[in-house]
Amino acid sequence: MSFVERHGLWTDEQVRQAKAVQQVIKKNKLELIRFSFADQHGVLRGKTVVAEDAAAMLQSGVTMTTTLLAKDTAHKTVYPVFTAGGGFDMAEMQGGGDLVMVADPATFHVLPWAEHTGWLLCDIYFTNGKPVPFSTRQILRDALTALAAAGFDFLAGLEVEFHLFKLENPRLTPQDSSWPPQAPDVSPLTQGYQYLTETRFDQIDAALTPIRRGVAALGMPLRSLEVELGPSQCEFTFRPQRGLAAADTMILFRAATKQIARRNGCLASFMCRPGLPNLFSSGWHLHQSLIERRGGGNAFVGGKRGGLSAVGLHFLGGLLAHAEAAAAFTTPTVNGYKRYRPYTLAPDRAIWARDNRGVMVRVLGQPGDPSTHLENRVGEPAANPYLYMASQIYAGLDGLAERRDPGPAADTPYETKAPLLPKNLGAALAALRASEVFRKNFGAAFIDYYAHIKEAELARFTADGGGEGDVTAWEHNEYFDLF
Repeated sequence: MSFVERHGLWTDEQVRQAKAVQQVIKKNKLELIRFSFADQHGVLRGKTVVAEDAAAMLQSGVTMTTTLLAKDTAHKTVYPVFTAGGGFDMAEMQGGGDLVMVADPATFHVLPWAEHTGWLLCDIYFTNGKPVPFSTRQILRDALTALAAAGFDFLAGLEVEFHLFKLENPRLTPQDSSWPPQAPDVSPLTQGYQYLTETRFDQIDAALTPIRRGVAALGMPLRSLEVELGPSQCEFTFRPQRGLAAADTMILFRAATKQIARRNGCLASFMCRPGLPNLFSSGWHLHQSLIERRGGGNAFVGGKRGGLSAVGLHFLGGLLAHAEAAAAFTTPTVNGYKRYRPYTLAPDRAIWARDNRGVMVRVLGQPGDPSTHLENRVGEPAANPYLYMASQIYAGLDGLAERRDPGPAADTPYETKAPLLPKNLGAALAALRASEVFRKNFGAAFIDYYAHIKEAELARFTADGGGEGDVTAWEHNEYFDLF
């Protein structure tokens, strides 16, 4: 029996989908298949397999080293993996052994930018068949299961800002290959400061076109592409999707954008605030609502405050109550906290209002509007989407269970007295470690694991002399080309 069969890892539907994948591989005469999984940072890691062996590896899985789960954003291993228990107190994580990537055949795509190449997103298991407890895709799946038990499905739409530059110097000399390497040299494609003008859009259209076409060819629900205020800053928005689909879209969108851009002489960066002159911070706004599993209606539609139902208000109350701890997931880099500034169209405190772009959570939709939803503006585009969305679900579920009141709307967001968002990653990680709700739902072991990795990243930043002021060279080298 294969690894998948022996451990019962696929549903009947996935078995059917796997057969369909094999047919597509043959029909399209594909030569390579990429198997990949999203690591703790939301970065895709994987192996590329020749198509002749792909059918067997769909069933047997593809091995990877467990040390990939022990790395920070510089790809430095921050756990003593060659000691007993590997620093995790888990035999499976000891000694740099193997884990197994098992493809989810529902995620198969033929890549339009890589010749004769297919792509599969995977879940990860230990060689004994046990799920790896640090799998962020599985963490979101567990959150969705908890939400379903409460009677709801999660609907999420993506609004993602990023920077797109002309690549001037990729920094490929041996001297530049430090660890982490020197960030590439780039130049803007637009001067910026003309928000949503046709002139600026046309200037960047030639660079956006291959990305747009690639995204469309992958079947992602692209809705719009826009030019933002800052130099070389763009935004893509996507129609809402249920469950895992929205997070999977974000993972593939970031990878596709970076790869297509590079093949066309550009560099796309989802780093929040690159360390280059005159650039603006980028955010990732997560539009979200709950769909009733019975009846299929939008559970947020109502006539109470802000046009929300009681369910919507309590879910909103949960998002605000747990915003400080959730920031470790919504804003997981040192750099992202330099976006939380007053009077900048970014939030700096846990408040809400109807259709106000200065608050953390914006309520959209008129009373009775079936499209009523919450727009959480707190996230950075480098966030791991599985952890970002799981944090929203668990915070919202706590809001429902405790009937949390979000308080009055804040029409003057930067003057309203309210709990401030964390000033830095260290404060967010401290709040995460102390959060009873997140420790219970994510699991204490995962919270401590994640915090340990991020604290190692923070320690390197501090040792380099980093602070809370301007963006440092350390941040730029660390994040600019990674995300």
